[in-house]
Amino acid sequence: MSRGFYTIRPGRLSYRAGLALQQHYLRAENRPDADLLILTEHPPTITLGRKTDPRHLLTSADELQKKGIEIHQSARGGSITYHGPGQLVGYPLIDLTRHKRDLHLFLRTLEEVLIAVLRRWDIPANRREQSTGVWVGNKKIASIGIGVQGWVSWHGFALNVSTDLNLFQHIVPCVLQNVQMTSMQQCLGTAPVPETLEDALIRQFADSFAASHMGDYEKQTTTQA
Repeated sequence: MSRGFYTIRPGRLSYRAGLALQQHYLRAENRPDADLLILTEHPPTITLGRKTDPRHLLTSADELQKKGIEIHQSARGGSITYHGPGQLVGYPLIDLTRHKRDLHLFLRTLEEVLIAVLRRWDIPANRREQSTGVWVGNKKIASIGIGVQGWVSWHGFALNVSTDLNLFQHIVPCVLQNVQMTSMQQCLGTAPVPETLEDALIRQFADSFAASHMGDYEKQTTTQA
Protein backbone atom coordinates (compact mmCIF):
# COMPACT_ATOMS: atom_id res chain seq x y z
CA MET A 1 0.00 0.00 0.00
CA SER A 2 1.92 2.98 -1.28
CA ARG A 3 -0.26 5.81 -0.03
CA GLY A 4 -1.39 6.84 3.42
CA PHE A 5 -4.64 6.35 5.26
CA TYR A 6 -7.03 8.41 7.33
CA THR A 7 -8.93 7.17 10.36
CA ILE A 8 -12.60 7.77 11.09
CA ARG A 9 -13.58 7.26 14.74
CA PRO A 10 -17.32 7.91 15.16
CA GLY A 11 -17.78 6.17 18.53
CA ARG A 12 -20.54 3.60 18.93
CA LEU A 13 -22.69 3.06 15.84
CA SER A 14 -25.50 0.67 15.08
CA TYR A 15 -24.41 -2.04 12.67
CA ARG A 16 -26.71 -0.54 10.04
CA ALA A 17 -25.11 2.90 10.48
CA GLY A 18 -21.63 1.39 10.27
CA LEU A 19 -22.61 -0.32 7.04
CA ALA A 20 -24.00 2.93 5.62
CA LEU A 21 -20.78 4.76 6.54
CA GLN A 22 -18.70 2.19 4.67
CA GLN A 23 -21.02 2.26 1.66
CA HIS A 24 -20.76 6.06 1.56
CA TYR A 25 -16.98 5.92 1.25
CA LEU A 26 -17.01 2.97 -1.12
CA ARG A 27 -18.41 5.33 -3.73
CA ALA A 28 -15.44 6.76 -5.62
CA GLU A 29 -16.78 10.31 -5.56
CA ASN A 30 -16.82 10.30 -1.73
CA ARG A 31 -13.42 8.74 -1.07
CA PRO A 32 -10.44 10.93 -0.24
CA ASP A 33 -7.19 10.38 -2.12
CA ALA A 34 -6.12 7.96 0.58
CA ASP A 35 -7.34 4.77 2.23
CA LEU A 36 -9.57 4.76 5.31
CA LEU A 37 -9.66 2.85 8.58
CA ILE A 38 -12.97 3.16 10.44
CA LEU A 39 -12.77 2.25 14.14
CA THR A 40 -16.05 1.82 15.96
CA GLU A 41 -18.13 -0.28 18.37
CA HIS A 42 -21.60 -1.73 17.88
CA PRO A 43 -24.52 -2.44 20.22
CA PRO A 44 -25.33 -6.18 20.62
CA THR A 45 -25.62 -7.53 17.08
CA ILE A 46 -25.34 -10.89 15.35
CA THR A 47 -24.24 -10.76 11.72
CA LEU A 48 -24.65 -13.52 9.16
CA GLY A 49 -21.87 -13.75 6.59
CA ARG A 50 -22.16 -15.26 3.13
CA LYS A 51 -21.28 -18.77 4.38
CA THR A 52 -23.69 -18.83 7.33
CA ASP A 53 -25.47 -22.10 8.05
CA PRO A 54 -28.84 -21.35 9.76
CA ARG A 55 -28.06 -24.11 12.28
CA HIS A 56 -25.25 -21.96 13.69
CA LEU A 57 -27.77 -19.47 15.09
CA LEU A 58 -28.65 -21.18 18.36
CA THR A 59 -31.30 -18.78 19.68
CA SER A 60 -34.49 -17.80 17.88
CA ALA A 61 -34.87 -14.35 16.38
CA ASP A 62 -37.76 -13.62 18.77
CA GLU A 63 -35.66 -14.49 21.81
CA LEU A 64 -32.76 -12.41 20.57
CA GLN A 65 -35.06 -9.45 20.02
CA LYS A 66 -36.29 -9.76 23.62
CA LYS A 67 -32.67 -9.66 24.77
CA GLY A 68 -32.00 -6.54 22.70
CA ILE A 69 -29.76 -8.29 20.15
CA GLU A 70 -30.21 -7.36 16.49
CA ILE A 71 -29.63 -9.74 13.56
CA HIS A 72 -28.27 -8.56 10.21
CA GLN A 73 -27.38 -10.30 6.97
CA SER A 74 -23.90 -9.25 5.86
CA ALA A 75 -22.08 -9.21 2.53
CA ARG A 76 -18.76 -10.06 4.16
CA GLY A 77 -17.04 -13.41 3.87
CA GLY A 78 -17.20 -15.99 6.62
CA SER A 79 -20.08 -17.19 8.72
CA ILE A 80 -21.91 -16.00 11.80
CA THR A 81 -20.37 -13.71 14.40
CA TYR A 82 -21.30 -11.45 17.30
CA HIS A 83 -20.60 -7.74 17.77
CA GLY A 84 -21.23 -5.81 20.94
CA PRO A 85 -20.01 -3.33 23.54
CA GLY A 86 -16.42 -3.91 24.54
CA GLN A 87 -15.26 -4.83 21.04
CA LEU A 88 -12.97 -2.77 18.87
CA VAL A 89 -14.37 -3.10 15.37
CA GLY A 90 -12.22 -2.03 12.44
CA TYR A 91 -13.37 -1.49 8.86
CA PRO A 92 -10.39 -0.92 6.51
CA LEU A 93 -11.42 0.57 3.18
CA ILE A 94 -8.25 -0.24 1.28
CA ASP A 95 -7.65 0.09 -2.46
CA LEU A 96 -6.26 -3.38 -3.10
CA THR A 97 -4.99 -2.44 -6.54
CA ARG A 98 -2.20 -0.85 -4.51
CA HIS A 99 -1.78 -4.00 -2.43
CA LYS A 100 -1.14 -6.70 -5.05
CA ARG A 101 -4.84 -7.64 -5.39
CA ASP A 102 -4.07 -10.52 -3.05
CA LEU A 103 -6.94 -11.24 -0.64
CA HIS A 104 -4.98 -13.96 1.17
CA LEU A 105 -2.13 -11.53 1.82
CA PHE A 106 -4.59 -8.87 2.94
CA LEU A 107 -6.21 -11.20 5.49
CA ARG A 108 -2.83 -12.35 6.80
CA THR A 109 -1.74 -8.71 7.18
CA LEU A 110 -4.86 -7.87 9.19
CA GLU A 111 -4.06 -10.83 11.44
CA GLU A 112 -0.51 -9.56 11.77
CA VAL A 113 -1.76 -6.14 12.90
CA LEU A 114 -3.92 -7.65 15.65
CA ILE A 115 -1.28 -10.17 16.77
CA ALA A 116 1.35 -7.45 17.08
CA VAL A 117 -1.00 -5.14 19.02
CA LEU A 118 -1.95 -7.90 21.45
CA ARG A 119 1.70 -8.72 22.04
CA ARG A 120 2.27 -5.11 23.10
CA TRP A 121 0.08 -6.06 26.06
CA ASP A 122 2.04 -9.31 26.49
CA ILE A 123 -0.85 -11.39 25.17
CA PRO A 124 0.69 -14.32 23.22
CA ALA A 125 -1.61 -14.17 20.20
CA ASN A 126 -1.25 -16.33 17.11
CA ARG A 127 -2.98 -17.42 13.92
CA ARG A 128 -4.23 -20.85 12.90
CA GLU A 129 -3.84 -22.52 9.55
CA GLN A 130 -7.12 -22.61 7.58
CA SER A 131 -8.97 -20.57 10.22
CA THR A 132 -8.96 -16.82 9.64
CA GLY A 133 -8.76 -14.80 12.85
CA VAL A 134 -6.55 -14.45 15.92
CA TRP A 135 -6.20 -16.84 18.83
CA VAL A 136 -4.73 -16.98 22.32
CA GLY A 137 -3.97 -20.62 22.91
CA ASN A 138 -7.16 -22.50 22.08
CA LYS A 139 -9.41 -19.46 22.51
CA LYS A 140 -10.37 -17.00 19.79
CA ILE A 141 -9.90 -13.31 20.56
CA ALA A 142 -10.53 -11.67 17.17
CA SER A 143 -12.64 -12.46 14.12
CA ILE A 144 -12.04 -11.23 10.57
CA GLY A 145 -14.42 -11.18 7.61
CA ILE A 146 -14.02 -8.95 4.58
CA GLY A 147 -15.81 -8.04 1.39
CA VAL A 148 -14.40 -6.46 -1.77
CA GLN A 149 -16.13 -4.05 -4.11
CA GLY A 150 -14.25 -2.81 -7.15
CA TRP A 151 -11.04 -4.01 -5.47
CA VAL A 152 -11.72 -1.82 -2.44
CA SER A 153 -12.05 -3.78 0.79
CA TRP A 154 -14.82 -3.29 3.32
CA HIS A 155 -16.07 -5.02 6.48
CA GLY A 156 -13.10 -6.06 8.60
CA PHE A 157 -12.24 -7.27 12.10
CA ALA A 158 -13.64 -7.42 15.63
CA LEU A 159 -11.24 -7.59 18.58
CA ASN A 160 -12.71 -8.64 21.93
CA VAL A 161 -11.49 -6.12 24.49
CA SER A 162 -13.97 -6.23 27.37
CA THR A 163 -16.79 -8.04 25.55
CA ASP A 164 -19.43 -9.97 27.49
CA LEU A 165 -18.32 -13.40 26.33
CA ASN A 166 -21.54 -15.03 27.53
CA LEU A 167 -23.32 -13.51 24.53
CA PHE A 168 -21.40 -15.77 22.14
CA GLN A 169 -23.53 -18.64 23.48
CA HIS A 170 -26.24 -17.64 21.00
CA ILE A 171 -24.12 -18.68 18.00
CA VAL A 172 -21.57 -21.18 16.77
CA PRO A 173 -18.79 -18.61 16.16
CA CYS A 174 -17.16 -18.82 12.74
CA VAL A 175 -18.54 -22.35 12.14
CA LEU A 176 -16.25 -23.76 14.85
CA GLN A 177 -18.02 -26.22 17.13
CA ASN A 178 -17.12 -25.92 20.82
CA VAL A 179 -14.86 -22.93 20.22
CA GLN A 180 -14.20 -20.76 23.26
CA MET A 181 -13.91 -17.02 22.94
CA THR A 182 -11.67 -14.81 25.03
CA SER A 183 -10.96 -11.09 25.44
CA MET A 184 -8.12 -8.80 26.43
CA GLN A 185 -9.85 -8.26 29.76
CA GLN A 186 -10.00 -12.01 30.42
CA CYS A 187 -6.33 -12.39 29.50
CA LEU A 188 -5.09 -9.41 31.50
CA GLY A 189 -7.58 -9.14 34.35
CA THR A 190 -8.42 -5.62 33.21
CA ALA A 191 -9.19 -3.97 29.88
CA PRO A 192 -6.82 -1.44 28.29
CA VAL A 193 -7.90 2.17 27.92
CA PRO A 194 -9.83 2.33 24.62
CA GLU A 195 -8.01 5.40 23.28
CA THR A 196 -4.60 3.85 24.07
CA LEU A 197 -5.60 0.64 22.31
CA GLU A 198 -6.88 2.49 19.24
CA ASP A 199 -3.68 4.53 19.00
CA ALA A 200 -1.56 1.37 19.25
CA LEU A 201 -3.63 -0.32 16.56
CA ILE A 202 -3.32 2.66 14.22
CA ARG A 203 0.47 2.71 14.64
CA GLN A 204 0.67 -1.02 13.96
CA PHE A 205 -1.67 -0.74 10.97
CA ALA A 206 0.69 1.86 9.51
CA ASP A 207 3.71 -0.38 10.16
CA SER A 208 2.18 -3.59 8.80
CA PHE A 209 0.80 -1.95 5.65
CA ALA A 210 3.85 0.31 5.18
CA ALA A 211 1.59 3.36 5.05
CA SER A 212 1.53 6.69 6.85
CA HIS A 213 -1.33 7.70 9.14
CA MET A 214 -2.65 11.04 7.90
CA GLY A 215 -4.85 11.79 10.90
CA ASP A 216 -8.59 11.66 11.50
CA TYR A 217 -10.47 12.36 8.28
CA GLU A 218 -13.34 14.23 9.92
CA LYS A 219 -10.85 16.64 11.53
CA GLN A 220 -9.19 17.19 8.16
CA THR A 221 -12.47 17.96 6.41
CA THR A 222 -13.59 20.24 9.26
CA THR A 223 -10.30 22.17 9.08
CA GLN A 224 -10.62 22.59 5.33
CA ALA A 225 -14.28 23.69 5.47
